[in-house]
Amino acid sequence: MPRIIGVDIPKEKRIEIALTYILGIGRSTSNKILKAAGINHDTRAKNLSEEEVSRITSLIQRECKVEGDLRREVSANIKRLIETGTHRGFRHRRGLPVRGQRTRTNARTRKGPRKTVGVLREKKVKQPLKVE
Repeated sequence: MPRIIGVDIPKEKRIEIALTYILGIGRSTSNKILKAAGINHDTRAKNLSEEEVSRITSLIQRECKVEGDLRREVSANIKRLIETGTHRGFRHRRGLPVRGQRTRTNARTRKGPRKTVGVLREKKVKQPLKVE
């Protein structure tokens, strides 16, 4: 299983697809990297030589923001929105959809499982019968 930038990529998949397992690299970026490295996109990841893996790694490090750096940047952007008090920041803080989706129905991914709201009724306790 080849390891590129700290990510184990699947060995049985074509390298074009296997590179998309790295956060920040999609299909188009993957194809650009392979073209610049001079590697056929139909090659399986397990068939790459060490030299080809190092070429891919150096290209990714030079041209792309991936994995840890990208995660840090995204979380910093969200934190900035929250601190400045923007509408989007408020939605992030409350855990609601950020991009204008409706919340009356749906939005379960952001809101989590339903919390039932209503009146809880007390159960009537049966009085024991008095025998005289």
